[in-house]
Amino acid sequence: MSEISRRGALGAGAGIAAATALGASGTARASTEKPAKPTYVFPLAKSAPAVHDGGTLRGAHEKNFPVLAGQQGSVYLVHLDPGGVREPHWHPSAWELNYIISGRADWSILGTHEDGSYHNAVFSAAAGELVFAPQGFFHYFANSSNTEGLDVLVMFNTSTGEPNDDIGIVGTLNSLPREILAASFGVPVSAFAAVPKDLKPVVITRRR
Repeated sequence: MSEISRRGALGAGAGIAAATALGASGTARASTEKPAKPTYVFPLAKSAPAVHDGGTLRGAHEKNFPVLAGQQGSVYLVHLDPGGVREPHWHPSAWELNYIISGRADWSILGTHEDGSYHNAVFSAAAGELVFAPQGFFHYFANSSNTEGLDVLVMFNTSTGEPNDDIGIVGTLNSLPREILAASFGVPVSAFAAVPKDLKPVVITRRR
């Protein structure tokens, strides 16, 4: 073997030995190590749901998915059981897009318009359809079926966690004195006697 060949073989051997040593120390085994939890991925479908009488709610927002902080975006997965209802409500600082994944939903969206009147849109939406609820418009949706579930993906232009940007009808009514409600509806105060006085979010409920 020539001197040049001998030196080349020795150099190759040294390189193999060095690589083996690095592998033993773990430096060269990055491909076999478990990667860190991805910053940009959130296991929405597998996250722990908030369980309500009538359905469940899973959400990705700035509190549990930090990458959304300051991005003006959050996403929720709503499941309504047969007879389930998303409490009538509005969002003071966000609009929402609702994609029907499966099932059929009954909707009502109430808003003001340029002619100064209230316009109330009442309709149904099926799987594959997208429903837009403008910011500040009063709305709700309910499962149309008494036998099948309803799944809706809801997207907001706010990073705030639900229901922190949500004012529901139950809390709204219970924030007012009963005599004010009676005067507004033109009925006796006794008409509101059976209305619960809890001032708390309901979010999801069911038909009774």
